Amino acid sequence: MIGFIFYAIEQLLNLYAMVIVVWALLSWFPGASQSRLGQLLDRLVVPYIRLFNFIPPLGGISFSPLVALMVVYLAQHGVSYLYMLLV
Repeated sequence: MIGFIFYAIEQLLNLYAMVIVVWALLSWFPGASQSRLGQLLDRLVVPYIRLFNFIPPLGGISFSPLVALMVVYLAQHGVSYLYMLLV
């Protein structure tokens, strides 16, 4: 049972990482964030990305999504490592 919980958490983190990537890719297309999908992704991703707004953009490119992805992947590996410790 505990294995399923850890597996589910890992998969949710993986799904959220994919949502961040899609959100970042949508920013390349003008008007894409005004679509229904763009608005949904904005509601899911922007509050988390705002945590990393202290990182200044370089050359007009924001690296906040990249740092946010790294944090999600670190959390995913942390959950995996915690599961290995418990089993």
